[in-house]
Amino acid sequence: MVVPEDLRYTAEHEWARLEAERVRVGITDYAQDALGDIVFISTPEVGSRVEKGAVIGEVESTKSVSEIYAPVAGEVVGVNGSLSDTPEKLNTDPYGEGWICEIVAADRDAFAGLLDADAYTELISE
Repeated sequence: MVVPEDLRYTAEHEWARLEAERVRVGITDYAQDALGDIVFISTPEVGSRVEKGAVIGEVESTKSVSEIYAPVAGEVVGVNGSLSDTPEKLNTDPYGEGWICEIVAADRDAFAGLLDADAYTELISE
């Protein structure tokens, strides 16, 4: 499994990348592999306020449906609209073209509280 060192992670298998004031969010390589072929995704609405750990969307695969959780609290300021037509980007490029949304964090320190790559690697190795 690919676990980029420059990202932060949740125990629910979301990744987060801090880009200026925005936190870009997606699902990890581990998550997309466990889900199998992804056929549908629902994303949060731009302008919606989210709480850390709240459900912000769903990913449907040929195997199951899984919820997507917000890694930080804040306001959704962007979504990856291309996923509605090509949800398979979550499988083929989970850390690039498969990003899901961007959140302006209410508390920037919350990002630092997420799992680093080593802690996430340990989590998925158990």
